[in-house]
Amino acid sequence: MTTDFTATRALFDLPRGITYLDGNSLGPLPRAAAARVAQTITGEWGEMLIRGWNSAGWMEMPSRIGNRIGRLIGAEPYSVVMGDTLSIKVYQALASALEMTGRKTILSDSGNFPSDLYMAQGLCQSLGPDYHLKVVEPEQVEAAIDNHLGVLMLTEVDYRTGRRHDMARLISRAHAAGALVVWDLAHSAGAFPVHLARDGADFAVGCSYKYLNSGPGGPAFIYVAPRHQDRARPALSGWLGHEAPFAFDRDYRPGAGVERMRVGTPPILQLAALDAALDVWDQVDLDDLRFRSLILQDRFIQRVEASCPELTLATPRDTTQRGSQVSFHHPQGYAVMQALIAEGVIGDFRAPDILRFGITPLYIGEAEIDHAAEVLARILHGRLWDRAEFKTRARVT
Repeated sequence: MTTDFTATRALFDLPRGITYLDGNSLGPLPRAAAARVAQTITGEWGEMLIRGWNSAGWMEMPSRIGNRIGRLIGAEPYSVVMGDTLSIKVYQALASALEMTGRKTILSDSGNFPSDLYMAQGLCQSLGPDYHLKVVEPEQVEAAIDNHLGVLMLTEVDYRTGRRHDMARLISRAHAAGALVVWDLAHSAGAFPVHLARDGADFAVGCSYKYLNSGPGGPAFIYVAPRHQDRARPALSGWLGHEAPFAFDRDYRPGAGVERMRVGTPPILQLAALDAALDVWDQVDLDDLRFRSLILQDRFIQRVEASCPELTLATPRDTTQRGSQVSFHHPQGYAVMQALIAEGVIGDFRAPDILRFGITPLYIGEAEIDHAAEVLARILHGRLWDRAEFKTRARVT
């Protein structure tokens, strides 16, 4: 299959006059999503009421949609399930993996998303003083893996710089040391091909509202390798992860396979939006997506560096070490980004000084890349960012 990115672009409802380079933070609205959610509200919830759990297949949605995402991350069938938030899924995967190893050390890196580190810190505190989270620089991860390590917990793509870890290499190294690995795919799923089964992954988690375009608050997913599914004990033993939830037993018995990682009632309206968003991917070859993404990234880097010498590239130049975003350092990064947004070019800012741009070929092409670079140069050359309203920090940056 050869992907027609002109066709995929037509499947998104993008505001006129906006160049959107923030799909790595929140994907835009797929055109089919509103109608799908409306049908779920009026035709299912409205007409079926509580019967929708059976008649509309609501109870099966977390597994059915999990399988759809599984195809995008190289997972085995029935090894991915949807539900809850990414932080909850991180906690589940980390707690299960740590218990399976019988060891007490978690290793992560300073490029990991803070929420993942917070969840690890909280888990260690609840388990006792012998449990420990060790954090090193991203380049030091492999050297820090030793025979005391229980779990290696990494976000594959650094949310700030776009730097990408070598998944296969680090899994192999961790397994040789007797450790398990938990991957956060928040900036991987839908950004480039992922090969969980091929690379021997143990656990993986991810959100659906970035490159997968499920909308704000869209549900997260968790992957458990089939070889671990009947050994991984859910730390959050919610009723929908029970072997027979509607038996209403007083004692918990984990369900079969990855279903045991379900916790609470699935968010049906968000899952309906995600289901519609995933229809776009039926037209996409992930290798085409990756090839196109790297072309656009290089084009943006070349144009920005040629016209904006005051910016410093934060993203690796080596394409094998990149996700699907481009980041630059600037000491007034927040104000510069606000000035860009005011001009209709939407990226985002990450502390302390990073301008971040998501490169998503599903709806971004050369024209958008060139326009964004031109507007950025004009803002920097004219110091148009140097205004009080652009320096006032909003709650969300």
